[in-house]
Amino acid sequence: MEPLHQANLLRALRSTPAWRLLSADNAAAVVALLQARLLTKDRKLPASLLVELLGRDLERLRAEGWDLPQAASAYLADWLTAGWLERSYSSGGEEEYELTAGAIQAVRFLHGLSEQRAVATESRLAVVIQQLVKLAEQTESDPRVRVNRLLRERERIDAEIAVIRAGRLETLAEDRALERMREILALADELASDFRRVRDQFQGLNRELRERIVEGEGSRGEVLEALFGGVDLIADSEAGRTFRAFWRLLTDPRESAELEATMDDLIGREFMRGLDRDERRYLHGLTGTLLERGGEVHAVLQHFARGLKQFVQSREFREQRRMTRLLKDTQRHALALKDRVKPYQPMGTDLRLTSAALRSLSQLRLYDPSLDSLDAGIPEAETAEISLESIGELVAHSEIDFRRLEDHVQTLLREREQVSVAEVLEAFPAEQGLGSLVGYMALGVRHGVVSEARDRVCWRGLDGVERAARIPRIYFVRGKVDGR
Repeated sequence: MEPLHQANLLRALRSTPAWRLLSADNAAAVVALLQARLLTKDRKLPASLLVELLGRDLERLRAEGWDLPQAASAYLADWLTAGWLERSYSSGGEEEYELTAGAIQAVRFLHGLSEQRAVATESRLAVVIQQLVKLAEQTESDPRVRVNRLLRERERIDAEIAVIRAGRLETLAEDRALERMREILALADELASDFRRVRDQFQGLNRELRERIVEGEGSRGEVLEALFGGVDLIADSEAGRTFRAFWRLLTDPRESAELEATMDDLIGREFMRGLDRDERRYLHGLTGTLLERGGEVHAVLQHFARGLKQFVQSREFREQRRMTRLLKDTQRHALALKDRVKPYQPMGTDLRLTSAALRSLSQLRLYDPSLDSLDAGIPEAETAEISLESIGELVAHSEIDFRRLEDHVQTLLREREQVSVAEVLEAFPAEQGLGSLVGYMALGVRHGVVSEARDRVCWRGLDGVERAARIPRIYFVRGKVDGR
C-alpha cells in the first residue's frame, strides 16, 4: 500500500472512538475504569449502579494522586459523547450503559500490549496449519485427489491406533498444553467481543435500508420491491448470513453436546491447574457466555428485520418521504434566496425563540416526602372531662343501644342496692366505645343520683385504642331504673 493512501487511511482512523480513547487525557485511568466495570461478566450496567461504582473508583484514584476532578455522572456524559459508551433503556425504564465496539477494541489493544507473552507460539502455528489443510481439502474439486487424501489419513489413523494398542501412548507436555489452552481462551474471548461489532453492523444496515427507502424516488424502489416480495433484507445480507451460520453451529445440539463433554474432560486434566482463577471461571462459563452474547445479537437481528417490514407495510415510509421532500424543498428555496436576502436584513417578521432544557433520566431525582416532614411528635392530650350538659346533645345525635345498657344496669342491681357508672363499665366493657359511656350517663341523669365526687372511667374504641375520662359519680339505685 502506498504511503499516501496509508496516511489518509490512518488520518481517517484518528476520528474513530478507539483512537480517541487511546489518545485521551488520563487515558490510562479511563481505560482501567471502563475495563474494570464494563468488560467483565457485567457487560451492561444500569446508570445508578454504574455511577455508584465509578464514584468509589474515582475516590480511590484521587487518593493516589490522579487528577480526576469531575463527578462520575459527568464522566459518563463525556464518555457517551466521545463514543466510548452506548446508552439504552431497560424494561423498567432505567438507563443502561455498555461499551461500544471501538472502546472494546482499544481496551483489548492495550491489554494485549501489557501481556508478557511470546507472539510466535507453537499453538498459533498449529492452528494456521490445520486451517490451511482443512481449507485445501474442502475446496478440492477433483474426486481422486480427495479420495487419496482420505486414504492417507485413514492409514495415519490406523498406525496411531496400533501404536496406542501397543502401549506407547504419548501425551502433550504440560507446558505446551497450558499454552494451547491459553490461546484457545484468548480466541474465545475475542470471539465473544465480536458480537458487539456484529450488532453494530446490523444497526448500520437497518439505518441504511431505511434511508434508501425514504430517499428513493418513485413509489417502488429496489428495496421496496424486495420487502414487498417477502425478502428479509437484513437477515439475507452478508453479515446476516454469516451470523446465521455461526448461530446454527452454536445452537446445534450435537455440536453443543460435544463441546460440553470436551470441556468437562479438559477441566479434570492435570495441566488445567496451571490456569489462574479467572481463566478457569471463564472456561466454565464459556458456552453460556457465547449463547448469551449470540442470543442478544439474534434478538437484535429479528427486531430490525420485523421493524423494517412493519415500516414498509404500515406505509409509514410515505410520511417519512413527504417530510424529507418538504425539507429538501425548503433548503432549495433558501439557497435560491441567499443572494437576495442577507442574514442581517430585516424581514418584518418576529420569531419567538423557544428552547427546552434536555436532561438525562439518570440526572432526575425522585421526590422524597420524608424531606418535608416536620420533626415533631404529636403530644398526648390531657384527660378530658365530660359535662352533663353536653351529654344531652351527644345523645340527640347518636344511636345508642339503651335497651342493652339498661339490661346491664339491672343485672348488677339484682346483686347490689346501688351501682355507679364506673362499676357498670368495669363489669360490662363499652361495646359502643364512647357511645356506651354517654348512654350510661344519660340514663344516670334521668334515673340515677348525681353526686359531687368524680370517677375515672376507661373504654376501648372501635380502633382498639384505650381512652379515659373523668365523669361525675352517678349511682343507679335498685327499683329506680326503668327507661322502657
